[in-house]
Amino acid sequence: MIDVLHREAVYLWYYFSVQLGQIFWYWVLGMVIGSAVSVFGVFMAATIGVPLYMCGGTIPLLQMWLSEGMTLGSAASFMLTSPATKITNLGALKIVLGIKNFIIYLLFVMAFSFAAGIIVNIII
Repeated sequence: MIDVLHREAVYLWYYFSVQLGQIFWYWVLGMVIGSAVSVFGVFMAATIGVPLYMCGGTIPLLQMWLSEGMTLGSAASFMLTSPATKITNLGALKIVLGIKNFIIYLLFVMAFSFAAGIIVNIII
């Protein structure tokens, strides 16, 4: 039993250390960019959605932000980037796509969610 627990602990440590090693600096970069552009609501929502993947907690969080004055465009932007950039998927995408295409993927996710948020703000 101890051997099984030890093997599972080693597996989990290896899995998370590889995941963090592959995407840590991109996560830090996303947090820095998110902080630097906090005055732009839609862009901030698109940027925060990259490192902050939320599944079940997204709706209550957005309800709170909307009740405090967040625009619908910012909420739409956040909803698009957050699921598109799940941390485990980003690690796999970096390996499969390579660094150049991975960065292009992140830029496209942010650009299209930003555009969607602007369009939602214009329409509504």
